[in-house]
Amino acid sequence: MKLLIAYGSLGKYFHLKEFADELERQNVQVKLVHDIEYSKGFPSKKISDWFNGDKKFQCLIEEFKPDAIFTDRQGHFALHSIKSGIPTFILLRGHYWQEYFWGMKTMGKNLKTRLVIWFRNRISEKVFSEATAILPICKYLEDVVKEKYPDQNTGVFLEGIDSSRWYHTEKMKLVSPNVGLVQDANWWGKTKELLVLEKVLEKMPNVHFYWVGDGQYREKITTKLERYENFKWLGRLEYPEEIRKFLEAIDIYALITGMDLAPLTLKEAQLMEKPVIATDVGGDGEMMIDKKTGFLVKEGNAEEIIQRLSELLKDTEFATKMGKEGAKFVKQEFNWEKVVRNFLDIIKPHLNQK
Repeated sequence: MKLLIAYGSLGKYFHLKEFADELERQNVQVKLVHDIEYSKGFPSKKISDWFNGDKKFQCLIEEFKPDAIFTDRQGHFALHSIKSGIPTFILLRGHYWQEYFWGMKTMGKNLKTRLVIWFRNRISEKVFSEATAILPICKYLEDVVKEKYPDQNTGVFLEGIDSSRWYHTEKMKLVSPNVGLVQDANWWGKTKELLVLEKVLEKMPNVHFYWVGDGQYREKITTKLERYENFKWLGRLEYPEEIRKFLEAIDIYALITGMDLAPLTLKEAQLMEKPVIATDVGGDGEMMIDKKTGFLVKEGNAEEIIQRLSELLKDTEFATKMGKEGAKFVKQEFNWEKVVRNFLDIIKPHLNQK
């Protein structure tokens, strides 16, 4: 079997390369490519791309002759894949429809931007409706897809993680007791939940909170939270080396968000044997075991966050046990060997249908 994998952003290459490596260990011939190198179109800044976007794609297909195509972005590459007649599987990482709503609301204030967002949405909807199958990264998102496209094939693609990359190492110099957060601030609908920490910071002045991440809404958060001496923003850290040192140094990992689906940092923190606290939204509850590897907390509930943090900081033996259970859980459920077997089980029935 020959599988063509196309990644969108460079930030996703790292994990799709791990996926590709495991596929090859399971006797699948893989070619991993960057989608925009082979297929472009409107709204590319080069007008020539609007009309010549499929030439490189056709050469790629003729040379590699894939049995199936797996792409993590619903753009022009996915459209060309569907038109080629080759079974095309779309990896859906985010709540596309919520992000589209947020994008139109926050970024679509001028006509040009609204036009670009609208056009990209038309492409995405066509891809979603005509692909062989959509593979959301958690069960929560699969339910959303089923509601939008009840007749479409779906299958949950739980992203794997290489546990060997997450091991005990030297600690970053942080003040304890502490809580670590690793998340970007690119969508206000997700990011604004961090403001719930104002009350937490006020009520827990002796606990230090460190935030790793950045994004267009970062200042809206730091303006509020940096008024507290026990909060510090660290910016972005090099992945994975500096993130590993950061996770090694924290006592508790917290994911405070208005929406998340299958955050890798939640798995990474558990592999580093840290107890975790996460907002009970989206697929967060599928990436941990509530009350065994950490605690899920209700959205907007500062008092519950304070209660759970206090429990873990007071009972270090309990916190250590949770951390070890978390590492065990992630290694069992999200190893690449298991992920690849599940993926092949999903796509094989469709390979000769289109």
